[in-house]
Amino acid sequence: MFALLAPPARANGPDVAAGRAFAAAKCAECHAVAATGDSPKAEAPPFRRLDERFPVAALAEALAEGIATGHPAMPEFTLTPGEIDDFIAFLESLTAE
Repeated sequence: MFALLAPPARANGPDVAAGRAFAAAKCAECHAVAATGDSPKAEAPPFRRLDERFPVAALAEALAEGIATGHPAMPEFTLTPGEIDDFIAFLESLTAE
């Protein structure tokens, strides 16, 4: 009976489109979230270039704990494990292009 209350299993793995939607809604004000173009804020790195700084999969722990940076302009986000998987898959899809 409790199994009916559980969220459905993610049989197909991470959802890149959901990660892209999160980035568009929460990150695009500052970061370039597409395969081309400049970030709206020069100090915010384009997402397609994050892998030049570190492996994007390394962001998973920070996202789970509430990512925060040393500058006050970036909001703090806490994502669910599924949202993290989606977002990381989206970031990896950008760097694969």
